Amino acid sequence: MTDTPPKAAAGDSAQEEPQPRGFFRSIGYAIREVVVVLAMASVLSLVVKTWVAQAFYIPSGSMERTLQLGDRVMVSKLHKKFAGIGRGDIVVFQDPGGWLPERGITATRGGVLGTIQEGLTFIGLLPDPADEHLIKRVIGVAGDRVVCCDEDNRITVNGAPISEPYIYPGDPASTLRFDITVPQGSVWVMGDHRSDSQDSRYHPVDGDGTEGSVPLERVVGRAVVTVWPLTRIGSLSDHPDVFSGVPAP
Repeated sequence: MTDTPPKAAAGDSAQEEPQPRGFFRSIGYAIREVVVVLAMASVLSLVVKTWVAQAFYIPSGSMERTLQLGDRVMVSKLHKKFAGIGRGDIVVFQDPGGWLPERGITATRGGVLGTIQEGLTFIGLLPDPADEHLIKRVIGVAGDRVVCCDEDNRITVNGAPISEPYIYPGDPASTLRFDITVPQGSVWVMGDHRSDSQDSRYHPVDGDGTEGSVPLERVVGRAVVTVWPLTRIGSLSDHPDVFSGVPAP
């Protein structure tokens, strides 16, 4: 009589061999993990862009030599919220109205790549092309009287002349004469490349400073560092020495 091996009792897992995870099941788990990580990174990037800092692309030469066409800068939104905007700060702001030329049909990338680019820009993983923003240096804050120019062709702020080392070589402080008082809640801004900057002086020419001043509500934040290209990485100075002798308005 032949002995028959005993059958495993129901539920006795010790007698069962574990089944190997299938290849496609492993791929599925890996894809799910990648999607979760990307989603978390996107949310974090969007939060940072909205409340902390945002990258911008420099689209013009109005801030040369400080900033070059094509530079990428990081703009801190915390500086505006906690420290305020002061003289000498380089700020990015939304067009107050009529500063930028009307946008016609632009050569934007279409299709899938264009959609991806717009999405990455929206969540902050790509720098904003600054199509509706400008970047300039603050010369006067609320209440300041800003005048061009004294007998040595220097701008004065509240009667104190300022020497500006950041101005593009060969440019005067300004070829336009003005005498304005910055309205409350606004700043007076100028580009470092004075001969190539449509800034507060031009809106309008011979204005009283009201239209040319930028409301603080339009200011995104202060540009604090250049992050690209690698050869130009570095902090952006507000040149406190330039304005140290300026009295309160």
